[in-house]
Amino acid sequence: MATTEGEACELLRAIARRPADSEHVCAIAEQVSDWEAVAELAAQHKVSPMVYLSLMASGAAVPPAAEARLRADYERNALHNLVNAAELVTVLGEFNRAGIEAIPFKGVVLGASAYGNPTARHGGDLDVLIRWKDVARAAEVLVERGYTWQTPTQGDGTPAREHCREYTFYRAADGVVLELRWQFDLVYGRFRRDIGLDWAWPLRRTAVLAGAEVPDLSREIALLVLCMHGSRHTWSQLVWICDVAQLLAASPELNWDVAMRDAKRLGLWCALALGVLLARQVCGAEIPRDVLRRLERVSSARKLAKHFGDNLFATPGLGPAGWIPYNVQLLDVRDRLRLLFSADILRPNNQDRSVVALPQWLDPLYYLIRPFRVLRDRSAR
Repeated sequence: MATTEGEACELLRAIARRPADSEHVCAIAEQVSDWEAVAELAAQHKVSPMVYLSLMASGAAVPPAAEARLRADYERNALHNLVNAAELVTVLGEFNRAGIEAIPFKGVVLGASAYGNPTARHGGDLDVLIRWKDVARAAEVLVERGYTWQTPTQGDGTPAREHCREYTFYRAADGVVLELRWQFDLVYGRFRRDIGLDWAWPLRRTAVLAGAEVPDLSREIALLVLCMHGSRHTWSQLVWICDVAQLLAASPELNWDVAMRDAKRLGLWCALALGVLLARQVCGAEIPRDVLRRLERVSSARKLAKHFGDNLFATPGLGPAGWIPYNVQLLDVRDRLRLLFSADILRPNNQDRSVVALPQWLDPLYYLIRPFRVLRDRSAR
């Protein structure tokens, strides 16, 4: 890694730490020789707003041109988030009048509830959790507001549900993207059943957004959702680790017993341990000692956290080497066994047949050859 890239990485790591150490941030900022690299890396990891606000709050010496670039990035994101916030409040109001229960998550709501400022987090799409039975009515509301479907459709023009967990809507007038989600996923379809609001609604709380109260996920469920999301995307962006750290810092009342119980029940135990350990390693998140001991006993999560933390900027999103796939390492024992004995995993294919050519009457032997072939291929990576 070049020296200037190393400076940018070091500065972003310092800014991500919680609680913030202004003196440390200032000391590193004084050594930065390429502020363009800082701005580009911050944009790549979706932490530009945090970088700008932290540098301004710490009083760091930032060259005027670099400050102007960072301020422009921050203001552009702030405008995007304010538009999103206003639209989300309006959409939720119309859903309510239509008798549709909904909870927004991530995005501007997370910025307001965990960061304490909806403009402090990178703005993206609007994500709204609803029940499947309400999807058609919710879509009608959105179409009336000028949105168009962005999801593959069937012959009759309605979106196909097969292999979908969400429907995406886009409004050309202002570029707002809104996703309706009724189902979550980690890996290998763990959440294929419709959990929708049945999981989240009874424990919902509220957040203040654009001067209005909106439904919000409970702290415990929000933590699991963030860990699930980051794990699914191999923790390739710093913002996802910061989200977990910010949520924990803003949630001294978080019930760890509930979070850990639900994680085990839903097959998210390793994902929870991985996300929390990463937040501690990268951002210095404070974790109760007894909770930390339990999470550190998840050996796969502990090793994965070190891998992703060490390679966050050098090779973001690159899974660890080894014969056990990253996706499998995230699964609990029950789901690993379910995956192992699934037809798709055990069924021989052409690759297995290319290893050893057997006459057709010995075809059943490929069921014995396949596990060794898979292990050999994984070990060679």
